[in-house]
Amino acid sequence: MEGLFFNIDYGYIEGVVRGYKSGLLTSNQYVNLTQCDNLEDLKLQLSSTDYGNFLANYSGPLSTSVIQENLSKKLFQQYQYIHTQSSSKLTKFMNFINYGYMIDNVILMITGTLHERDKSEILAKTNPLGWFDTLPTLSIATDIESLYSTVLIDTPLAPFFKNCVSADDLDDLNIEIIRNRLYKNYLEEFVDWCNKNLDGPDKEIMERLLTLEADKRVINIALNSLNNPDLSPEDKLSLFPNYGKLYPTYHLELSQVDDVEQLKSIVELVGDYKDIFSETNDALKSLGDWFYYLEMQLCRNAFTQQFTLATVYAWLKSKEQEIRNVTWIAECIAQNQKNRIDSYIAVY
Repeated sequence: MEGLFFNIDYGYIEGVVRGYKSGLLTSNQYVNLTQCDNLEDLKLQLSSTDYGNFLANYSGPLSTSVIQENLSKKLFQQYQYIHTQSSSKLTKFMNFINYGYMIDNVILMITGTLHERDKSEILAKTNPLGWFDTLPTLSIATDIESLYSTVLIDTPLAPFFKNCVSADDLDDLNIEIIRNRLYKNYLEEFVDWCNKNLDGPDKEIMERLLTLEADKRVINIALNSLNNPDLSPEDKLSLFPNYGKLYPTYHLELSQVDDVEQLKSIVELVGDYKDIFSETNDALKSLGDWFYYLEMQLCRNAFTQQFTLATVYAWLKSKEQEIRNVTWIAECIAQNQKNRIDSYIAVY
């Protein structure tokens, strides 16, 4: 009965998403890509996949950035199709997904303006998933108060600016603080919405995925602020999302760590994270790689469930990882660094 009612509203969308998922690169296709000698060979290999003739309209010299840009266009087109076909609860769910990219774009615009970058150059680097009409006008902001009152107050990001508005000048440190406060507020709102509007497998899957996202942010904030006299433990705590496996037990300790070893000893107390600082896996070179690896495990598991909206989120994250993988392979080929070419994180 659950499936019957789900399919009335979302059956078509779930079918489309699972079709997109079946078009993700397989392990054999990745092997074929790693054996390419140049970017033209890579383009030819990709043409036999779901990407097809994604570079058909490009006639200039191939580069890694060109390949990445056109792969991303394909992702955006697919995501937009799902979004335009969505309704009611799924539309709101996808709006929440977009908000995260909108925050990234806002910070990118502010940072670019601070460093006097050309406006068109900054806009070209924004993520289309996070576009909104007043984004180009962010370049006029000189402080966070004017940014909020003149530009962002009428956007969906307005609620996330609570506790962010102050008279502080916009400098690199304050921009990072703003970014993390925005993400904290955004994640907590997203979690709250999921708890109120999702149930069954949907709710369970999103709990796991958002738990990982929250913990990733906490660990990165703690790591990147080590020995930073400008951030007190209280400041760090105010940036940690109040959610995740590290919350609330380990937040206070993580806000007070002085070195990486202390950080490791706390994080490794959580079973799922005991290996993220491990140096035994050559394919996972960084902390970021470990989080991507854990995220892909959760995304794969999401597709074992039927009648769920969470597959949209899982597919999007899987597709983004695929683009990172292909970009990495392309860069290794372009730089003639074939010895590092296998350091990608396979999705399926």
